[in-house]
Amino acid sequence: MNAALTMPEGLDPNTAVSLLANTADLTLLLDPAGVIENVALGKQDIELEACLGWRGRPWIETVSLDSRDKVEQLLRSPRRSGHPTWRHVNHPDLSGQGSDLPVLYTTMALPGMNRVIAVGREMRTTAELQQRLVDAQQSIERNYAGLRHLETRYRLLFQSVSQAVLIADAGQLRISELNPAAVSLLGPAGRRLMHRSLLEAFHPDSHASVLAMLEHLRVQGRSDTLTVRSTEPESQELRLHASLFRQEHGNALLLRLSPALARGRHAAEAQAPDALAESLLRVVERAPDGLVVTDLDGQVLVANPAFMDMVQPDPTEPVLGQPISRWLGRSSVDFRVLSANLKQRGSVRLYATTLRSALGAQIEVEVSAVAVPEGEPPCLGFAVRDIGRRLNQDARGERVLPRTVGQLVDLVGRVPLKDIVAETSELIEQLCIEAALQLTRDNRASAAEMLSLSRQSLYVKLRRYGMVDNVPSVDGEAGEGASAPAKRARQSK
Repeated sequence: MNAALTMPEGLDPNTAVSLLANTADLTLLLDPAGVIENVALGKQDIELEACLGWRGRPWIETVSLDSRDKVEQLLRSPRRSGHPTWRHVNHPDLSGQGSDLPVLYTTMALPGMNRVIAVGREMRTTAELQQRLVDAQQSIERNYAGLRHLETRYRLLFQSVSQAVLIADAGQLRISELNPAAVSLLGPAGRRLMHRSLLEAFHPDSHASVLAMLEHLRVQGRSDTLTVRSTEPESQELRLHASLFRQEHGNALLLRLSPALARGRHAAEAQAPDALAESLLRVVERAPDGLVVTDLDGQVLVANPAFMDMVQPDPTEPVLGQPISRWLGRSSVDFRVLSANLKQRGSVRLYATTLRSALGAQIEVEVSAVAVPEGEPPCLGFAVRDIGRRLNQDARGERVLPRTVGQLVDLVGRVPLKDIVAETSELIEQLCIEAALQLTRDNRASAAEMLSLSRQSLYVKLRRYGMVDNVPSVDGEAGEGASAPAKRARQSK
């Protein structure tokens, strides 16, 4: 509204409110005591329509506590001419959604009518934009703080790591960072390499091989470790490993350096580890236990012949690249248990489980495992030993009875719970019948009475468990149709 707007003398107050409603979102007609006599809306809005219920209420009671001082100021000094005074006033939630209604008010006096008109502009859109701006600013500050903490951790790690590390631009090969270990390894040349070409760190004879390695890295995304010669001191041989990573709008190189093995008079010492590694491979090949190396996800990288004999793989399907959980464990849970323990402790000893062959056979095994996270590549090693021959199997027909708690626990994962419970119940029943027959000296009638069974029910159970060769329909004498345990007892006497 224009600052020079005035009301003509004799204009009806309600008419004035209706006229102002066309230029404002919300217009209030107030009596000298500040009570709302009329409300006019300048636009259709569900939330603003709730303001119509303010008629007859003091204006100060319709606003939030923090806005009451502003309302009193507007009522004390309504504008008669000149520039309007605007105040930001919040009305309590009118929609039941928990958000206040912000309105920008100014007041003007009606000449000769002893009335005040409050003209308001609804500010929800502006308030939402302000809140979004505040949220965005807080998010930026949190992200900035996180980046500062991340950079601090990176700097600390970069400076304290014992391996020589350099970072260079992949396009211009200009070194942007190198850690103290790199400066120490490269000698006097390392101190002046910052912001200079990467090739200056190496002897001219190695430049061609370094450039070829980096070109292969750009094309393939990976490269082999390269032996190079440094410029100083004394052109020592170094092992160079390079990785490519994305940085802002370009690529960067992460280069790691380490001393190479000695040459010349130390050649025999340099070759000794290779000979030892070859002997170790022969031991692994001929080991009677299954030895397997997998990556950290359990994909088989290497497996010796003993393990292949255990799993009996299909000749058409390669073992390498397959998950070891395909053969190892009563279920998929076992490998997750092994993997979790390897991550926490680094090694696992004598973990009892089973090995499933491709033909469906199961072998009782013990697994010892170790994690090598610092390897190239990081890997897991498993030693699998067949312990089936040392298990104490007490067979009942073709089924193994869990005579001990340990043997009962071993069934978990291989046999459903309901089958374990049923078999355990049958075992207890069989043991109770044997004990009753021994206590009654194989008198079946007395044994049935002791067990609170009818003789017919006892005969059925004896036949079911194969405890007698011939059971008569009626048994009244001890020793008749004697059970196998009773016969063995008498023979021992």
